[in-house]
Amino acid sequence: MLIANRDTGEPLFSLNPDHFFAPASNAKIFTTSLALATLGPNYRFRTTLESKGALGTDGRLAGDLILVGRGDPDLSNRKFPYDRDEETEGPVDKILSEMADAALAKGLKEIDGDLVADDGYFPFDPYPAGWNVGDLFFRFGAPVSAIAFNDNSASVYMRSGASLTDAPAITTEPAGAADTFGVELTTVAANDKSGFAVVRQPGTDFLLLRGTISPGHPTMRIDIAMPDPARTAAAELKMLLEARGVHITGSARAQHSSPPRSTASGDPILIPIDPATNPANATVLAEHLSQPLIEIVRVTNKVSQNLHAELLLRTVGREKLGVGSTAAGLKVERDFLRAAGVADGDVALSDGSGLARDDLVTPRAAVALLEYAGKQPWGPAFVSTLPVAGIDGTLENRMKNSDAAGLVQAKTGAADHVRGLSGYATTRADEHLVFSIFVNNNVQRGMDAVETLDDVATAMVETLGGAPGTRTKK
Repeated sequence: MLIANRDTGEPLFSLNPDHFFAPASNAKIFTTSLALATLGPNYRFRTTLESKGALGTDGRLAGDLILVGRGDPDLSNRKFPYDRDEETEGPVDKILSEMADAALAKGLKEIDGDLVADDGYFPFDPYPAGWNVGDLFFRFGAPVSAIAFNDNSASVYMRSGASLTDAPAITTEPAGAADTFGVELTTVAANDKSGFAVVRQPGTDFLLLRGTISPGHPTMRIDIAMPDPARTAAAELKMLLEARGVHITGSARAQHSSPPRSTASGDPILIPIDPATNPANATVLAEHLSQPLIEIVRVTNKVSQNLHAELLLRTVGREKLGVGSTAAGLKVERDFLRAAGVADGDVALSDGSGLARDDLVTPRAAVALLEYAGKQPWGPAFVSTLPVAGIDGTLENRMKNSDAAGLVQAKTGAADHVRGLSGYATTRADEHLVFSIFVNNNVQRGMDAVETLDDVATAMVETLGGAPGTRTKK
């Protein structure tokens, strides 16, 4: 750990501050501060429904209708501004429905072509290096795509039949995800055990749901990652348009770009931006602008949203180097950290979220970054995106009824045998602190480490910066 005075930078306590630790989601403080510094708090993502064909006066579109994604993390029903009590509102396809309505308002009645979801704004590379195959079917391991529909995850509901001869019913939300995974679900007698598991397998059915369910058993649900978010978004949008009376002659399909390329040193090979994503070459039938970046960063840090962090990293690469790859984003990040006063070699990240098992940082690097971020024009806004002890986000239920409640704003980190906590605090003596604490290789899978981290955070609030109890209560 390393604890310092936030105003002066004076170290107050340290223990192994230059050792490398797996940061888990503490990596997000590096990604989100990078995004705010390079893109600006008011940056907005743009998603369009467009076509290379023309829309006739009769409402017929001569050509494919293309959903062009540019990395917006929130093509979903997420509620803004961030609400700790209610994260979503409305149907999961709310944004796509709004875009479908906008296209109809332009006069669209028929599509003489396919419904295409184009995520080529980023090179096709859905899983960052260092991710574990065991993570890939969970929401937190959802694939990265320039079209991020419903956090690239779907809910699968399995309902039993009325008798042994009735097949179970499978439904999904969103509905467009219905044919994106395999199912082997059988009906068994009432005294047999019901349950299912997810099998990860290479091939067309990357995810296979296998299990049993008895007649009359309560509906079972599992949330899984979408194997191909662009394909699911295309299918969902096609259903939405057809439900509104639009005739589509073709099919729903995804369009990906080539995988990213890099040099032997890992630096990205710069490829000219694809003019197909230039709206000047297209007829735009609908447009959706995201929330300002600061609101997206708030969700990313408060709830520790992995996909959002990966999209921010790739967007930085796209905006600054013309390549929306992880390698490009990390290249910009290295230059940013150097300018922020983080020593070369103190950070070794291979993704933006911290899910990669080979990510390494030192407590000194995290504190240096936090000191720098807090002093930037966007610093107060950045600090406000971090969870508050005992109040909200991933710290809502930690340090409650302690002296640290409401006085610690920090990013949590959690993975197998890994726990972390890095951020800011105000002591009872009104001293402002910046700190980073990591615990690795804990055989209890981190639960006792959480208690230790919280005890340390509470102790520094109570004891550092002056005599305990001298802070004026407000």
